[in-house]
Amino acid sequence: MKDYIRKKLYNDLWRGLRGKPNLIQVALGPRQVGKTTLALQILEHWKGEKLYESADQPSTPSLTWIAGMWQKARALISVNAPEVLLILDEVQKITNWSEMVKKLVDEDRRAGRRLRVMLLGSSALLMQKGLTESLAGRFEIHRHFHWSFSECKEYFNLSLNEYLYFGGYPGAIPMRRNQERWARYIRDSLIETVLSKDVLLMMPVTKPALLRQVFGLSTAHPAEILSYQKMVGQLQDAGNTTTVASYLNLLSNAFLVAPLERWSGSRIKQRGSIPKLLVLDNALVSAMSGQLFKQIKNNKSLWGRMIENAVGAKLYMILQDKGVNLLYWRQRQEEVDFIFNFGGKVYAVEVKSSAQKATENALLSFGRKYKKSKLVLISPIKEKMTPEISYVALDDFFENPDIVFET
Repeated sequence: MKDYIRKKLYNDLWRGLRGKPNLIQVALGPRQVGKTTLALQILEHWKGEKLYESADQPSTPSLTWIAGMWQKARALISVNAPEVLLILDEVQKITNWSEMVKKLVDEDRRAGRRLRVMLLGSSALLMQKGLTESLAGRFEIHRHFHWSFSECKEYFNLSLNEYLYFGGYPGAIPMRRNQERWARYIRDSLIETVLSKDVLLMMPVTKPALLRQVFGLSTAHPAEILSYQKMVGQLQDAGNTTTVASYLNLLSNAFLVAPLERWSGSRIKQRGSIPKLLVLDNALVSAMSGQLFKQIKNNKSLWGRMIENAVGAKLYMILQDKGVNLLYWRQRQEEVDFIFNFGGKVYAVEVKSSAQKATENALLSFGRKYKKSKLVLISPIKEKMTPEISYVALDDFFENPDIVFET
């Protein structure tokens, strides 16, 4: 994968590192999606002095480690190398990291040093907390999510159905010919690392076993609306709805699961609503299911939820960059899979996995209730049957997810 460059992410970071003002460039995203690889690609192409170091070590470094790396980078600045690139990986693991970085950045500004800084992190909570508390006005965030279908198709020659099962963790995809090995890798090297290390760094978890059960429950119900009371009823360890909600929030900040709120047209009503569980990559669902590709593909109900979940995860990633929340809508027996408000317009997106004629009543009901909303139906076959609805073929969406905004 070292030879594959995620062009948009690379170009955005490169422009940020070379442009004005000189802001800290922050690459934020899940583990094992290629943040470090991309950083090393930038390091390789940087013409000048540079330094890369990682805080992802068996024993978490102290604040003096940050100061030491910074001093090493400063020492590289010279008349012949006025701009030096410093990349620090997984810096959020160090307690009070942002206060030290602020101190060093401000020193450089006062001294007129042209040190270009890039920070990588896999914890949304720890990174954003540090950035907003200490580094306001000094950083620019680049969100690096799981690989898209287009990227997996281009590099791994994945079909859409394979992508819907194996997901977008590039380090695991080469193992897909041995599905049991692939699943073990996802569970042991990825999920277990995040649950046992990253999540516990965010805040104390009094019931680690319950946290794992909440994650397992989420992967067993992708793209399903599940009340907190029902979740508590299905969990073996003692817990309450507040604990479950807090653990789902932790899993969201670790880029594993996102609980979507219900759209009501009012933010007050949305808070505390029954969540819709969105798993942020289908690989997590497949690996935890214990089922092979053909088994899940032949299970129409589960496969339908996998398709809906993959569409929702992609929309969630796109909207995160736009600062927009992804929601769902339910009124009595009617439900629309995904709702969001962007550019002064409300979008209602329904996903259908079957090639049969889609049921459009819920979309139309939503459109009647919320006038001038944009109604979109994504299905395997693009069929224009109702003029009020924009139809998008499933493969067209995954080839170009922005088509939702263009229809």
